[in-house]
Amino acid sequence: MDWSFPYPSTRLPVFADACVATSQPLAAQAGLAMLARGGNAVDAAVAAAIALTVVEPTMNGLGSDLFAIVWDGQRLRCLNASGRAPARLERRRFAHAAAMPLVGWDTVMTPGAVAGWRALSRAFGRLPFADLFEPAIRHAADGFLVPVMVARHWQMQAPWFYGQPGFAESFLPGGRAPRAGERFRHADLARSLERIAATDGRDFYEGALAEAISAFAAAHDAPLAAADLAAHEVSWVEPISQSYRDMIIHEPPPNGQGIAALAALGILGHFDLGRLAPHDPERLHLTIEATRLALRDLADHVGDPSSMRMTPADLLSASRLAEAAGRIDPARTLGLGHEASRAQGTVYLAAADRDGGMASVIQSNFRGFGAGVVVPGTGIALNNRGAGFSLESGHPNEVGPGKRPLNTIIPGFMTHRAGGAPRAAFGVMGGTMQAQGHVQLVSRLVDHGENPQAAIDGPRWRIAEDGQVMIEAGLPPATLAALAGKGHRLVALPASSHEAGAAQMVMRLGGPGEGYVAATESRRDGLVAAM
Repeated sequence: MDWSFPYPSTRLPVFADACVATSQPLAAQAGLAMLARGGNAVDAAVAAAIALTVVEPTMNGLGSDLFAIVWDGQRLRCLNASGRAPARLERRRFAHAAAMPLVGWDTVMTPGAVAGWRALSRAFGRLPFADLFEPAIRHAADGFLVPVMVARHWQMQAPWFYGQPGFAESFLPGGRAPRAGERFRHADLARSLERIAATDGRDFYEGALAEAISAFAAAHDAPLAAADLAAHEVSWVEPISQSYRDMIIHEPPPNGQGIAALAALGILGHFDLGRLAPHDPERLHLTIEATRLALRDLADHVGDPSSMRMTPADLLSASRLAEAAGRIDPARTLGLGHEASRAQGTVYLAAADRDGGMASVIQSNFRGFGAGVVVPGTGIALNNRGAGFSLESGHPNEVGPGKRPLNTIIPGFMTHRAGGAPRAAFGVMGGTMQAQGHVQLVSRLVDHGENPQAAIDGPRWRIAEDGQVMIEAGLPPATLAALAGKGHRLVALPASSHEAGAAQMVMRLGGPGEGYVAATESRRDGLVAAM
């Protein structure tokens, strides 16, 4: 059967009193099931996140990190559940390396997602924590039919992880990646989920699962140890924010890269983009240039907050953003590149309930299945988030024990500038595309009044680390010619390229009880499940 789609297709937005938007239909339905039981947006979001570790393992797993922004009905709360470097991950371990490894044990940070689920459920949930695991356990035990884009990513990633301990045995049944429409079962993963559910998450950090993880690490002389798992703690933090026109955009603070999106929007606030059409070359030039400057600052100054020499307030100061806006030449690109994230593979979801609660949640193993290391008998694919560290001496993001590396995953949130009421939970998956995607979505929504689905469907651009601009099809030839005339080095992205990222969004239509409009990524297998 031919699984290509040669004809244009545009999804339509979904209107609902409560909803869940994810990149995999079964995960969206898992969240909807919790709403139907009387759960709230956080219950739905956590159930969907748990299910995604089963039904989209190419983008996340039990070894993932997690960030979340939650509107609890009164204010925003932000959770950083990303993991830290093991205590034995010393800088001297990489003395002869030119860069951090991309896969393998030396990239594995303490996984934070399970602790993140528990923290969100305890703080906001209505349903018992164990109930949130039911759909995921069922899909792992009974199997699920692999959708088209998940199958493509699985087949693309399989060669990356050949030879990594435990990977093939767990995720390549019969020695190959599953094809679209094939059933994939994972009994080991089902049992691990059952243990986590039955122990309120404790087993992952100080029980049998923790012992299996640390024993496997010890067998490979890897830094991760039982003490690292037992010591893991999530952090409740204040989101950082930037006004943009009549809205305020909120992101997690460093060690996340959301500060780059806020900086770019702060720079763009000095230009009247609303007078220009969405595909006007002047508008695209300004947006790309502002993002170049913001990504350069990210690469130079952001890492674990304990090691940063400039605070988020410094980086987002009005004078600094105004100075950056003044550096943009309307006739010529700066051509700046940035530090490559070297990986991408993330799931983002948004959920909202009838009472006005909203959740913006993201989790990731970083490079698809992560480090490629899978703990035998558990289905736990461990992250490779340590690949995001720098080996530059003295850099804020320099690798070191107990540090959190610069993390690409960022959930976004938008509130009204006047009064502070919630407007939208949104996110864009895909490595360094995430901050760039947030800028593009926000501009389309705020500057041009596009609806959430149109804003998601619009052709995207992505600045590569060498300064080239990768562009999706759909922009007028005259626009491309004008950008090239300003010195932008343009590269065409193929249709449905993972380089373009993937977005979900839930937008509130009015006050509590007035409902939502939601949209999901047309470049993925996603679904808005609604009631």
